[in-house]
Amino acid sequence: MYRWFLGLFGFFVYRIPGFFVGFFIGSIIDNGGIRRVNSNIVKEFEINLLSLASILIKSDGKISASELQFVRNYFISIYGPQKANNLFTRFNKEVDKSNISAEKICVFYRSRTSYETRLQIINLLFNVAKSDGNISNFELEKLYEFSTLMKISSMDFESLKAMFIKSSNSDYKILEVDKNCSDSELKKAYRDLAKKHHPDKVQHLGEVYIKSAKEKFARIQAAYENIKKQRGIA
Repeated sequence: MYRWFLGLFGFFVYRIPGFFVGFFIGSIIDNGGIRRVNSNIVKEFEINLLSLASILIKSDGKISASELQFVRNYFISIYGPQKANNLFTRFNKEVDKSNISAEKICVFYRSRTSYETRLQIINLLFNVAKSDGNISNFELEKLYEFSTLMKISSMDFESLKAMFIKSSNSDYKILEVDKNCSDSELKKAYRDLAKKHHPDKVQHLGEVYIKSAKEKFARIQAAYENIKKQRGIA
């Protein structure tokens, strides 16, 4: 069991080389060569995600029940009720909520995850903020702070933002192009974004992330189709 678990975790952190190292160590554990494995670093990923969600939810001075439920449902969908509740209990016991460092957490993600994974984390946090029907300016500022600390480009942030906050030029912002761009520039932007945000980029994170990535990918496709229709592009 451990060989596949550590192999996938190794791939998540260090891609192909990490998979083989993790698989090798896991094989030793499975064969009884090691009695215990430290899983703290695995749990840290989700604890940090809970911490960022906590900062975000509190940023506008009011805690929305719908936002809390969205976060709870997200973790339940990954782990099931019992494991999710254990994670919430650990978060409540071990995390000093008055002293959570967004910078430290974002450095953790920046050093241990791919750019595409960090995009998906910001996308998830946008979903948390939007779950009560509205993203406040305070929440938007906090999302931008997280994005900056994770080294997400401003264009990618604006693209994600446009998926949740609609405006007259949202479709162009989603595709990261100006309204006056040429048809060829539009097509190239769409191809580049489709490659960057393809669900396959996060398939190692599990079904929930894949589903969220598919929804994001669909928004990109819809924006492209809307502009094509407006311009009469076949």
